[in-house]
Amino acid sequence: MENDFPRLLSDIGGTNARFVLETSCGHFGEQITYVNRSFSCFSDVLSQFLSQHAGRERIRHAIIAVAANTDSVAGSVIRMTNLDWTLSVESIQKEFGFETVLFVNDFTALAMSIPFMAPAAVKQCGGQQAVRGKPIGLLGAGTGLGVSGLIPCADTWVPLVAEGGHVSFPPFDEKEMLLLRLAREHYPHVSVERFLSGSGMALIYRLLMESRGERPESLSATEITHRALVDQCVWCDEVVETFCRMLGTVAGNLALTLGAGGGIYIGGGIVPHLGERFFHSGFRQRFEEKGRFSEYMALVPVFVILDTYAALHGASVMLSAHLRASAPH
Repeated sequence: MENDFPRLLSDIGGTNARFVLETSCGHFGEQITYVNRSFSCFSDVLSQFLSQHAGRERIRHAIIAVAANTDSVAGSVIRMTNLDWTLSVESIQKEFGFETVLFVNDFTALAMSIPFMAPAAVKQCGGQQAVRGKPIGLLGAGTGLGVSGLIPCADTWVPLVAEGGHVSFPPFDEKEMLLLRLAREHYPHVSVERFLSGSGMALIYRLLMESRGERPESLSATEITHRALVDQCVWCDEVVETFCRMLGTVAGNLALTLGAGGGIYIGGGIVPHLGERFFHSGFRQRFEEKGRFSEYMALVPVFVILDTYAALHGASVMLSAHLRASAPH
């Protein structure tokens, strides 16, 4: 119905908060990004967006795709995984007057955007054509490591609500075995997110330097990637290469686990920022190195998602489905 619009769509990650108003079905206003550390809580950043972009229009329905564990998202109070924010359905409804507030996992929303992505929104990294009607895998490194996927069901897709970023890290070669052993001196469980995230890239740098008797600088992932991309530091370039190869192993594992003939999609902020350095890395080689299944893996396409607002479009699909299902018949 017309009075269902505009709808609020939001994607809250560990670093950035993204918003857009859906003005009518499939039509969107200006997409806005805020840096989370500039705000003390979710309510503050939402208030700023609404005051700047909503005008006097009443918003009845809202969906918030949030980087939080799946049990948390299913409840009425959300505690984010890599950000010290707590979100409450009740408090958001009371403060902003929404009739509907729907919480979903951010990578579940991103997965739901994949069937609707324009060709320009992705760039392929090896493999052949995606096979229609086959499962699709999704993962992405940023503040954390998100994992999801899509399973075909009749004429629609079922998104996976998953926490694959917290599975145990799988070392591939001697270097990665050394990094795992060193990391275990600090962490009782070393997940894939421990290495494949922004803080993980900094950890790889520190452990590699220390293992060779070098004194590491205090570098962030942004600083490491910058130095690598401008050929300013061979150590940083090795870190980026190690990161890409680790991601290749994990992405290949996901492809095999899901039988992802529909392809593997890579989101998150880190890989798109690497640009061509990623496509020239050992990612694809490592992705395909699966022994007897290497020929199988060589066929599976990988796509890097370039659209930083894609999860908002997936959130739109999920909110529409929720409202249809809850409408009186």
